[in-house]
Amino acid sequence: MLPDWVYAVILGVIEGLTEFIPVSSTGMMLLAKQAMGLPNGFWDTFAVMIQLGAILAVVALYFGKLWKQVLGLPTDPEARKFALTVIVAFIPSVVLGLLFHDFIKAVLFDSPIVQCISLILGGIVLLFIDRIAPKPVAHDAFKLPLVKALAIGLFQVLAMMPGVSRSGATIVGGMLFGVEKRAAAEFTFFLAIPTMLGAFVLDAWQSRDQLTGDTLPLIAIGFVVAFAVALVVIRTMLAIVTSRGLAPFGWLRIAIGGIGLALLTLT
Repeated sequence: MLPDWVYAVILGVIEGLTEFIPVSSTGMMLLAKQAMGLPNGFWDTFAVMIQLGAILAVVALYFGKLWKQVLGLPTDPEARKFALTVIVAFIPSVVLGLLFHDFIKAVLFDSPIVQCISLILGGIVLLFIDRIAPKPVAHDAFKLPLVKALAIGLFQVLAMMPGVSRSGATIVGGMLFGVEKRAAAEFTFFLAIPTMLGAFVLDAWQSRDQLTGDTLPLIAIGFVVAFAVALVVIRTMLAIVTSRGLAPFGWLRIAIGGIGLALLTLT
């Protein structure tokens, strides 16, 4: 067995690499956790809580634009509308997350077969949507109509199941409702800020007995590593989505899910 801090670094790297590409960071971390033989309980909480580190990379990279929106809230109707689109998209996850949090964490987080199947099915969906998505009519993540924002928020709910990528689900939802894929990806990043902050606070409260002097440093390590890796990945992901669409991520999901199912069968 390796020291726990090494596992924290490995999972932090996986989180940073996968949070913003459509391959399901939670599913990947849970599969990695199981492959490394880490026990349930704290490491499940760890997997949820370090996601906030990756999300803060969005705040860092888009700080200027986001701060402009914050400053404009008292006087700028466009800034208020942007804030409203994020709130509207966020509401479905709040409601269903509170209702099904315990079930998702207790049942789905402990099912590698579900995660692998979700990866494969999600990959097929990405390949399909990349071909049939309608011509985009919305090109600016800061100026989406409320109906399109709500649609993206409803698609985000699908990502409560490990193996279903949050970014993949929301980008697909955006593209199906006529949002240009780069704009859909950027709105996904912005929506992740309140979503992951809420998940962090909820999990921290419900798992507070696991947050001790021994475990908090591990979460801090994973948090910082996820943040640093995500800073690089976000720009790379946007470049790939813009130039090549979702197909590379679709094939990647299918490959990872297939390998995972094969290993589960062999063991």
